[in-house]
Amino acid sequence: MKIGIPKEIKNNESRVGMTPAGVFALTNKNHTVYVQATAGEGSGFFDKDYIDVGATILPTIEDVYAKSEMIVKVKEPIASEYPLITENQIVFTYFHFASSEPLTKAMIASKAICIAYETVEDFDGSLPLLTPMSEVAGRMSVQQGAKYLEKPVKGRGILLGGVPGVTPGKVLILGAGVVGVQAAKMAAGLGAHVTILDINMKRLRYVNDVLPSHVITGFSSEYVIRQHIKTHDLIIGGVLVKGGKAPKLITKDMLKEMRPGTVVVDVAVDQGGCFETTRATTHEDPTYIIDDVVHYCVANMPGAVPFTSTMALTNVTLTYILKIANLGWEKACENDESLAKGLNIVQGEIVYKELEGIFD
Repeated sequence: MKIGIPKEIKNNESRVGMTPAGVFALTNKNHTVYVQATAGEGSGFFDKDYIDVGATILPTIEDVYAKSEMIVKVKEPIASEYPLITENQIVFTYFHFASSEPLTKAMIASKAICIAYETVEDFDGSLPLLTPMSEVAGRMSVQQGAKYLEKPVKGRGILLGGVPGVTPGKVLILGAGVVGVQAAKMAAGLGAHVTILDINMKRLRYVNDVLPSHVITGFSSEYVIRQHIKTHDLIIGGVLVKGGKAPKLITKDMLKEMRPGTVVVDVAVDQGGCFETTRATTHEDPTYIIDDVVHYCVANMPGAVPFTSTMALTNVTLTYILKIANLGWEKACENDESLAKGLNIVQGEIVYKELEGIFD
């Protein structure tokens, strides 16, 4: 198969779809890999690294799309890429269709085979291709939240870990999934007071078992959330609905209940966000303020740490990329139920049930 790795062109996105090690695994199986010139530089991988493992470097994104049967990316195609995608071309990337009607309609019109990393699902319900980026984003949410609590960037002026004689900052985490657990680990490691809320008692029991005793679990409800937001300094939204839009757990009127300088970080922004006031931001301009509450809603948080993120992503995607390349998408999905759940749009038809009718 001819596989293309274009350069990511979303704002401040420095990740790349595959490491040289991943490319080597493909060329070693006699597949052809086209890499756009400088595509890997943001992640610390250079054209020579790809050439050394058998890739062909192409000068433009148009060349990569035109020559490739499968495109391997990180982020969803943006508007300038829509016309480059051709009928029956396989596009394997994070799509997050539920948060973008234009993208969804463009991919339907393209009649391409759209396989979304975020909906590939194992038999136990876990999402193996979303997990590493959720781990990165969960850990980063505390790192970024701690920074934006500083007064020069309009935060409350709180040091999360406190110091002797001064109470540590308080972190509220909505959702005890991968994002929530990783965020709790980081916040607890800094010495913050951490509360994590969820409606899944199995997850809360897990958190209670594996995290330090100063991480407090709570059963989530609107009433409980309204009580906690009054006293917490950093609020992290990490709620996921597989393939669908995130629920709005914090509404605009709740912001008035928060103290001025409170920071909210919405890790669910790719799925529409779990705060009513969420709008996607970029690393170039990451925050905005509503009712004296600092919002951090960067839609590609892991893009700020591209070396770590690209390595983590290739670790989990490569197995599936090899299956598709070796067998073709139809046979690969027939043989692997997990991969089959990644099919979102096929030749102009929505095939992922959570997306059906979402933009009618």
